[in-house]
Amino acid sequence: MNKIYDKLTGLDFGIVAIYLVALLIIGYIASFRNKKKDETLFLAQNSLNWYNIGFNMWGTNVGPSSLLAFASIGYTAGIVGGNFEWYAFVFLLLLAMVFAPRYIASKVSTMPEFMGKRYGKSTQDILAGYALIKILISWLSLGLFSGGILVRQILGIPMWQSTIVLVAFAGLFTFMGGLKAIAKVNVFQMILLIVVSLTLTFLGLKEIGGISALISKTPANFWNLTRPTSDPSYPWHAILLGYPVSAVAFFCTDQSMVQSVLGAKNLKQGQLGINFIGWLKVLALPMFILPGIICYVLYPNIGDDKLAYMTMVTNLFPAGLNGLVICVLIAVLVATIGSSLNALSTVFTKDIYINNINKNATVKQQINVGRIVVIIGCVLAVLMAIALDNVKGKTLFDIFQSILGYLAPPLAVTFLLSVFWKGTTKLAVNLILSAGSAVSLFTGMLNLWILPPNSETDTNMWWPHYFLVSFYLFAFLFVSAIIISLLDKNKVKATVEESELPKTDKQVKILFALLGLVILSLYLIFNLH
Repeated sequence: MNKIYDKLTGLDFGIVAIYLVALLIIGYIASFRNKKKDETLFLAQNSLNWYNIGFNMWGTNVGPSSLLAFASIGYTAGIVGGNFEWYAFVFLLLLAMVFAPRYIASKVSTMPEFMGKRYGKSTQDILAGYALIKILISWLSLGLFSGGILVRQILGIPMWQSTIVLVAFAGLFTFMGGLKAIAKVNVFQMILLIVVSLTLTFLGLKEIGGISALISKTPANFWNLTRPTSDPSYPWHAILLGYPVSAVAFFCTDQSMVQSVLGAKNLKQGQLGINFIGWLKVLALPMFILPGIICYVLYPNIGDDKLAYMTMVTNLFPAGLNGLVICVLIAVLVATIGSSLNALSTVFTKDIYINNINKNATVKQQINVGRIVVIIGCVLAVLMAIALDNVKGKTLFDIFQSILGYLAPPLAVTFLLSVFWKGTTKLAVNLILSAGSAVSLFTGMLNLWILPPNSETDTNMWWPHYFLVSFYLFAFLFVSAIIISLLDKNKVKATVEESELPKTDKQVKILFALLGLVILSLYLIFNLH
């Protein structure tokens, strides 16, 4: 039943063993060599260069779900999944040019701390609680769940066993070394991911007879980035309107993503790192989506689209390389889960523990609390991943996107308004983050569990696409925040430092302009062919 396990040889196990040892050595050196006396787990002592930041953000973003979900989309729908990587350019640009200068200038460790400096302790406390929930659900649980599916496909062991092994290894890294170890190791991990994924694509194209043969053997709409409004899965208007809500929250306000930028040596390194992840995202098509399209041609009867990536591996890689694939799975799992655990411990320690429990905590106390949170986060993530294994009716990718879509509106509204409109008041921000979050999460529960679109009671007729639901929630909360701010009699507005923001280097602007031209060209090529 487990084809890939049956093909594992002594060489495969040797490759995995060498990789694990190398990973531990790199992590140990990064964590303890030249360690400074007052260094904490959290921002790598502001020592990260652009390539550390880019690889770490990408490693956090890619996760095990990309190997599984993008190949799955490629198998069922073609390159439409490329929108979720290439459309992200707009929001990476927003992070680099608008948010990053303000984050770095404010010298904060977390997103709640940033909003707390603007609106006060109550705002920081509310956002910290919401951030912890978001990291647990959208990062740890979903990342671990998708990784558990992959391991289950390979080894055939139950979900609870695979998730415990995976989270234990990633948790060990975060427990011992924090962000610095994760960021340093991610350079090694992501290079490995690129090599293995491109090799899989190359072998698949060689088997088919080249890209021309692949195109001729697939439906024409497989090569369009936009789908008509009648498309039930990925209509263009739903992506156009709804994806930005998730993307602003994901790229510009999410602790797991932004934390690498906060750890930058300076603004230029942070912005170059953000630009670098944009270039890495261009590779999504050949690395993640094409394997699924190739699988559609070579193995059209696999039954379950989630098996597309591992089916390619099992049938195309020669003996010995299967161990390398397992290494890639370990790499992306450690990257996503490790960074998420680090973000969870950072938010709790900085925004809950220091801000409310022990204001005079020593560095050692902070590290100890952070490590306890890592352990608790590991346990909760395993339990939630096992629970997600019982969710029916949606693909893994759609579950991930819809959950993010319901978590995102309050964050997108409050951060955009607080930066772009000086009239935003503390009352509006607090109400949107608390009551608005409750509305969004309850709507998500209705859509995903209580009255799902595919329910037998046929109550799905009035459910729009989940991206449109996310956009409607965003619009409702956005208008509500403006009305509350205008009617608020106290008018407690953001406290913003008067000092001038650091200027963006010319090199950064040129690189973003080039990246924008490449993304625009890709859209023209795949929509006007």
